[in-house]
Amino acid sequence: MSKSIALSLVFAASLGLAACSGNADNAANVADNAADNAVNAADNAMMAAENAAMSAENAAENASNAADNAVSNAM
Repeated sequence: MSKSIALSLVFAASLGLAACSGNADNAANVADNAADNAVNAADNAMMAAENAAMSAENAAENASNAADNAVSNAM
């Protein structure tokens, strides 16, 4: 009788630990996904900044070309 009670307790404890470890795995996955999302957001922000800088450079070049064209057409 005591063996069956002991085995039942071991089984219950095993199930409890398995349930807790699943939550730990889920928490680790959530943390990992959050870290990945933060890295992706930083990468996207960097790309947006680079694109904005390139757009500003293109706008300045376009303005310069327009001024050059205006001078050429005036002559």
